[in-house]
Amino acid sequence: QLQLVESGGGLVQPGGSLTLSCAASGFSLDYYNIGWFRQAPGKEREGVSCIGSKSGTTNYADSVKGRFTISRGNAENTVYLQMSSLLPEDTAVYYCAAVFAISPFSACVLYPSAFDSWGQGTQVTVSS
Repeated sequence: QLQLVESGGGLVQPGGSLTLSCAASGFSLDYYNIGWFRQAPGKEREGVSCIGSKSGTTNYADSVKGRFTISRGNAENTVYLQMSSLLPEDTAVYYCAAVFAISPFSACVLYPSAFDSWGQGTQVTVSS
């Protein structure tokens, strides 16, 4: 089955930048819609950003729009989440998720229930 591994998390100061990676094995991510989700302590899992398998269409949560950018690697089986202007409220465990794209050119959705393959998460802490 598809395996996803997140990396790149860590401690960063407010206003700083961090790039997360979601590396896949087993299948090419080109055939999957990929989403980034996060969960802070005591909070529900929320969608951050997603990218369509073929269309390249992206969606962003209002809270990160203009600050985060999701992208696919040129050749490697990896999806990235570039984060800038980080805020303390961005602190959370970040997960990448994937779902096979029934319609390759359809837009992705930021609902956890729409994704069926998940990584283990990587901790992002924004603090001075």
